[in-house]
Amino acid sequence: MFSIDNLTKSYGGHTLFDGVSFKISSRERVGLVARNGHGKTTLFRMLIGETDYDTGTISAPKNYRIGHVAQHLDFRASTILDEGIRGLPPADQHQHWKVEKILFGLGFSQVDLYRSPHEFSGGYQVRLNLAKVLVSEPDLLLLDEPTNYLDITSIRWIERFLLQWPREIMLITHDRGFMDRIVTHVVGLHRGKARKIQGDTGKYYTQIAQDEEIYEKTRLNDERREKEIRLFISRFRAKARLANMVQSRIKTLAKMEKKEKLIQLKNLDFSFRSKAHRSKHILTASGLSFGYEKEIPLIQDFDLTISTGDRVCVVGKNGMGKTTLLKLLAGVLHPTAGGVTYHPAVERGFYEQTNVQSLVESRTIEEEMLAAHTDVDRQMARNICGAMMFEGDAALKKIAVISGGEKARVMLGKLLAKPYNLLLLDEPTNHLDMEACDALLAAIDNFDGTVVMVTHNEMFLHALATRLVVLRGTGIEVVEGSYQHFLDQGGWEDAPPPESGALSARGKGTRSDQAPRRTKKEARRLRSEILTQRAKVLKPMESGIAAAERDIEAQEERLEQLNDDMLTAAETQDGERIADLSRQIHLCQSRIEERFEELEGLYDQKEAHERRFDKQLREFQ
Repeated sequence: MFSIDNLTKSYGGHTLFDGVSFKISSRERVGLVARNGHGKTTLFRMLIGETDYDTGTISAPKNYRIGHVAQHLDFRASTILDEGIRGLPPADQHQHWKVEKILFGLGFSQVDLYRSPHEFSGGYQVRLNLAKVLVSEPDLLLLDEPTNYLDITSIRWIERFLLQWPREIMLITHDRGFMDRIVTHVVGLHRGKARKIQGDTGKYYTQIAQDEEIYEKTRLNDERREKEIRLFISRFRAKARLANMVQSRIKTLAKMEKKEKLIQLKNLDFSFRSKAHRSKHILTASGLSFGYEKEIPLIQDFDLTISTGDRVCVVGKNGMGKTTLLKLLAGVLHPTAGGVTYHPAVERGFYEQTNVQSLVESRTIEEEMLAAHTDVDRQMARNICGAMMFEGDAALKKIAVISGGEKARVMLGKLLAKPYNLLLLDEPTNHLDMEACDALLAAIDNFDGTVVMVTHNEMFLHALATRLVVLRGTGIEVVEGSYQHFLDQGGWEDAPPPESGALSARGKGTRSDQAPRRTKKEARRLRSEILTQRAKVLKPMESGIAAAERDIEAQEERLEQLNDDMLTAAETQDGERIADLSRQIHLCQSRIEERFEELEGLYDQKEAHERRFDKQLREFQ
């Protein structure tokens, strides 16, 4: 068992941790959640010995190994495969197939294995470091935002890989859906303390909200009780007959623990300004082609018409041209052939991963907002800063001193300064924490205009997409309908199956080392059977839930009428009528409580079955 006990850490006058304690038991997969700046990465650095803590202990069993993805790049081998082999434990040095399996899952091709690590982009070099820590098979695997440099098929692969991890995992990610599908427990760093619960982030945040609501109610009750005690003491202190009662209350007052009012934690809360657009179409791309010099064209003869109100999500593996396509649609890049025609009334806002480089480091955050649009005055700039959690003097920070995540919020804030009817967003969730991602999802969902977005975040895809532009090795495909519809129709058939990975000529493994592979036809058949069974099992529960909800609504309407009738009966002092109404009200309240309990049970059953079927379906994705 890995244990953290009473850990404290302060920077200057700011307390980051105040008695943080929790344990990680065998085979637990723990998600670590907190707001940006509340200590997630700092805790990881403490666990690997890169950062000191003030007091407390971190203890682990003898020879317990902690693995993490190194931030610095230190490649000593001449090829990707040989560099990956460096991560294998000494006893497994000849099991090269393990390295290949993971490299393929993370998006490296057979040809890539024999190229130098220094030929690859920074994102792929980080993937190589991730592969090295995965093959090292540590007892506790620490992963800090592992999806940031992965494409959607690699994310889906690593999700399946982590679900089969036989030891412990501690995970930081802004992708709530990814975390919820993997973890068995959640540890939250909240108000300087740690709270661990079994379940997913939804259960954790619900528990925190309930705890704080109970705390606040208790605090108000204690304040009211304290006021009553002080009033009693002041009024009867001089009464000899009540001396014992006064002394008893004085002792009670001395024992009462003073509960401080909780500081209200700020959440990212904003909405995009929209400009009305009454035409049916926003833009049309015709015969669109683009390629960088001396390279195979990324985009070839592509046609797309985007209608008003569309939520178009661009998805695919890294290097397929997603960002390039978005830049072409945004007018940032010019096509080598074809073109993009915009409706004359279109006002487009563009957010790109590298846009933070356009921020002027000598400006303050407020000055960047003022520069975003000519009609932005100081009050509006301050309002936008506040919405992006840069309140008061925080808005006067220079761009040069703020973090990458804060710069991302500044870029989002600049999009709020002007009304748009078309938003083009390239991976907008990178560098945001989980709460900020939730706020962004709500803001996009509520935006009255049209959205074209590149994202690997499957929660966003499920929640927003009405159409997909899918980039594969075979070309670009426009898919009408939701992301779930896309998955149900076969989805990522080109994604590597969970146990894939070819053996190199130098590897010592055999085919018996790997699970048998199903054909695509067989996988589709099995998936169809699971979907049919899923519908058969869930339909009665969904019908029961709907019936219970209707009954509760009807009973609550009846209860409201009975309460009105009770008021009338009380005014006329009709004792018999009051007694009859009291019985009816009691029966109605009991019925509502029973139906709520039944509804809760049905929801629990439904969610349990959904998790079971979803787990089965993931095997065929």
